[in-house]
This record gives sequence, structure tokens and C-alpha cells, in this order.
Amino acid sequence: MAESSAEGTTTLFSPYKMGRFQLSHRVALAPMTRCRAMNGIPQPALAEYYSQRSTNGGFLITEGTLISPTAAGFPHVPGIYTGEQVEAWKKVVEAVHAKGAIIFCQLWHVGRASHQVYQPGGTGAPISSTSKPISGRWRILMPDGSHGKYPAPRALKTSEIPEVVEHYRQAALNAIAAGFDGIEIHGAHGYLIDQFLKDGINDRTDEYGGSISNRCKFLVQVVQAVAAAIGPDRVGVRVSPAIDHLEATDSNPLNLGLAVIERLNKLQVDWGSKLTYLHVTQPRYTAYGQTESGRHGSEEEEARLMRTWRRAYQGTFMCSGGFTRKLGMEAVALGDADLVSYGRLFISNPDLVLRLKVNAPLNRYIRAYFYTQDPVKGYTDYPFLNKGSESHEPLSRL
Repeated sequence: MAESSAEGTTTLFSPYKMGRFQLSHRVALAPMTRCRAMNGIPQPALAEYYSQRSTNGGFLITEGTLISPTAAGFPHVPGIYTGEQVEAWKKVVEAVHAKGAIIFCQLWHVGRASHQVYQPGGTGAPISSTSKPISGRWRILMPDGSHGKYPAPRALKTSEIPEVVEHYRQAALNAIAAGFDGIEIHGAHGYLIDQFLKDGINDRTDEYGGSISNRCKFLVQVVQAVAAAIGPDRVGVRVSPAIDHLEATDSNPLNLGLAVIERLNKLQVDWGSKLTYLHVTQPRYTAYGQTESGRHGSEEEEARLMRTWRRAYQGTFMCSGGFTRKLGMEAVALGDADLVSYGRLFISNPDLVLRLKVNAPLNRYIRAYFYTQDPVKGYTDYPFLNKGSESHEPLSRL
């Protein structure tokens, strides 16, 4: 049975005005790599997958979408840098819009979290802020399904960075040409932008390294370029100051988050227009469900970080990372978030919004199918509530 709330209390199912977009609820589809875009081209299965998870007035963010041929770190992830890719994405966007939903394309470059096999011609070192590789404690998924070692990256020359910024700008224009309502800049989870932000990775001695101001410079330039191209009100930014995924550590996550937010706030004042949202991942998240050190920070510390950033940011604030129905309801009721994005629970529950609203049992997701190329199994074959439900486990065990 659905939980009741006091009159006037904000819930996950309260409407929300997100800049130019009117949302009917606050449950967003988080970006999730699924490896179903064969040879980088979105397939018909992607249109079905995103359409299944669309609701009237709902908000979706695509999986990480490559901005250039050097950007990949997984097999069969989609791109948005060729005409063929743009044309293929149009069919996905049309399917989502037909359901009345809003969809942003997440722009992605993995930086050093790549391998020669994913680089143009199958050769060449991945690019990064640094020449330090990710250690052997982490393994990269290879095209044949095996796991390999991350190679040493090549630190970008100062003179090369504007070209990468241009790749983000052009990818944003391509996304709008494909019909997307906007884009999200992926500045989180140990990928390229995060490799510039975090002092545990960034060892540069030029204007992009050293001080926190210098380390924020690349992100700021990307945001400025993309916003100038398509408008700030079509741009979201995702960051994860406290996440150590792929060894993306920082000596002072709180201050790093505040520094990023200070610069985004200033840009918004300068523009006289707000970004669509800031998307921040909870410290409790990693892809493997725990921090690299094997333990989480205290819930109190997590809450302090997130609430400090939430209070500092002047605009729509979205949270992600390990949310259940209960945690999501609490976050919006307490004002800790305007929106909550769900990932893994959305994989196995295409009608997650309905299930959360009526507090129905959830289908169990199958990890073995997260990153396969099967266009149906573990992708579009999870049942809807009105078509019967798979066996399920308590959310605490999912």
C-alpha cells in the first residue's frame, strides 16, 4: 500500500519545475553504462529500453555517451560525435518524447580509465590529466568480456586541452541536433574531468594543476563552452567530490565540492541564467557498492557533506547513489534534494516510478547482465507490475 504523507509535504511524487522543464515527479533515471550500442551506434533496443522507463513528465539521463573516438573505456557504448550516431539517437529521443518524458544526453570521456584497445586504431595511450595509471587493484572490462590491466595514460599537453573542450561543445550541439532536451556533463566517478579535479590524481604543474582553482579550470571551461553553445538552461553537471571510484581521491572533498559549486554559482550570476541542475553522487556509492578502502564514512559525515553542498548550490540539486524508496522520500521531504536519480533499481524495474509510488515489490536485478550485448536479456525483458513480478528480495539486500 502506498504510504501517506501530511498535506503539503514534498514527496518523490510531487511535481517540480526544473528550469524550463515541468516535471510530474522527482524520480529520475540515472545514467548507467549498459554496453548495448553495437560499434558505438544506438540500436533499436535502446529506444525500447528508454521508452520503457519513460513516464509523462518524467526525467531521464542517458548512459555515458562518448564525445570523441578517444573517449571509450567499455565495449559497445554509444557516441554522439558522428552523423550516424546522431541519426540513431533521434529514434531513441522520439520514443521517449512519445511518452511525454524529458531526456538529457550525458557527455562522457573516461580519460585514463581506458585501454589501447579502445583507442583509435587499437593503439595509443589514453589521455588524462596525468601519466599515472590506475593501479592493478582495478580492472578494465575488455571487448571479449575478460578483464585487463589499466595502462599508463598520456598526460594532455596544455595546448591540447582546448581541443578536448571543443569536443564537449560539439557533442552538446550534436545532442541538440538529435532532439535531446539537454545534456549532462559527466564530471564524476574518476573519469576525465574528475581526473583534473582530484588532487589524488592531478599532478600537473601547469595552469590546470596544483591549486584547487587550477584543478577546477578544465571543468569550468567545459561548462562555459557547452552553455555558450546550447544555453545554460539545457545543461546539467554531475560531480562526485567524495567518491574514490577508480582511485579518484581528494585530500579535502568538502572544499573541492564547495569550490566547484562556487564557480558554477558565479557562472550563473554572470549569465543571468541558471544551469538545469547539479547532480551529486552520495559518498556511499561506488560501482561495487563500497568505497575503495572497503568501508563507508559515517552516515552523519555523508549527510554533512551533502547538506553543505546542497545549501551552497543556487539551483536544482539532484542526488544519486544507493537510494531506496525510504531514503528518496526522506531526501526530498527534508529538502536535501529536489530530485533523486535511481540506477540499478531502474534496470530491473522499468516501471519503477509506479512501483515506488504504490510501494510495490521490486524485481531483483541480475548483475551478470549489466554489461552484456544481449539486446533483450537483462535489458528490456524485466516485467512490469501489471504483467506479473519476478521473485524479489528486500531492498537492503539488492
